[in-house]
Amino acid sequence: MSLNGTPSTAAPAATPAPGRQVSATLLAVAIIITAAVAVGATGAYFELRPGSSTPGTVHVTDDLGRSVTVPYNPSRVVVLGPNIMDSIYRLGLRSHVTGVDCYAADLGGLSADYSPDQIALWNLSSSMCVEIGPTFNFEDLLNATPQLVLAATIVSTADVEQITAQYGIPVVVLQASSLGGIQVDLNILAQIFPVSSAAAALNAQLAAELYNASQVVNNAPSFPLVLVTYDADSNGYWTFGPGTFGESLIEAAGATSISANSTFAYPELSPEQVLSANPQWIIYGTGFGLNLSYYAAGPLWSSFPAVIAGNITGLDSNWLTEADPTMILQGLPALIAIFHPGLT
Repeated sequence: MSLNGTPSTAAPAATPAPGRQVSATLLAVAIIITAAVAVGATGAYFELRPGSSTPGTVHVTDDLGRSVTVPYNPSRVVVLGPNIMDSIYRLGLRSHVTGVDCYAADLGGLSADYSPDQIALWNLSSSMCVEIGPTFNFEDLLNATPQLVLAATIVSTADVEQITAQYGIPVVVLQASSLGGIQVDLNILAQIFPVSSAAAALNAQLAAELYNASQVVNNAPSFPLVLVTYDADSNGYWTFGPGTFGESLIEAAGATSISANSTFAYPELSPEQVLSANPQWIIYGTGFGLNLSYYAAGPLWSSFPAVIAGNITGLDSNWLTEADPTMILQGLPALIAIFHPGLT
């Protein structure tokens, strides 16, 4: 489980410390739905420039705004990020993958970033590990002999630059900052691989789910005030701030985050801040060693009115922290069912 440039909860690095109007959210959803009909309709987010500087290459602009020349349809690809692996699998590209991100064995290895279900479904093994933490293992990367690296922002900019400058391997960074950005990432992959039809079909599926969500939100009498937390410690509860995919997910589900006006992208809220905000619902991420008992050990947990009222629900952390198709197909409807049970 990776999180927008931060290590897995199971990894040792620190958790990151790095509401909008309803009408704006619904407008964004409408734009997404319209854009998803055609794979190439991505101008609202990133410019994609198919073409060739040499035969067999294509130019794309990744999620960091970097213009990258990559081989077309590379057969050996290293994927550094579960969010990317989700899209790769759904597009039928698993056979192209020769390596995936892992942490050091004593920090959980492959299981630090991938759930048991993901490991089984995607047929991942420790032999594919490219260790990215606590430090990046470039020897692992070279052993996978990639023609292309697809990386989330769990990989530092310095490491991305070294992969390209020192080893001559192109790197495309895919890390959506919104639900719409997930669809854009599929379009980028459709520029690199011959999967335009599969990407169009998947984008249409995502657009339908977003449309269904927008209909529920349109008919919702109110938006509940919520805390969606993906980790906790003795200081408080980690959540999503403005401009993040987590905030985009909460808005699309017809709720308002208590951290919507935070000055940080990934704030840690003190228990006093949570008490003061008084969320009606608390959603907590599970898996990777996280469960209700874990959060219940957090500061003042039992004092929160939502906890006292029983308005707490655990959801798979991957549905909340991985900006990928599964977030829209499973995470979004799960949140809507919680926040607006009478409308689903």
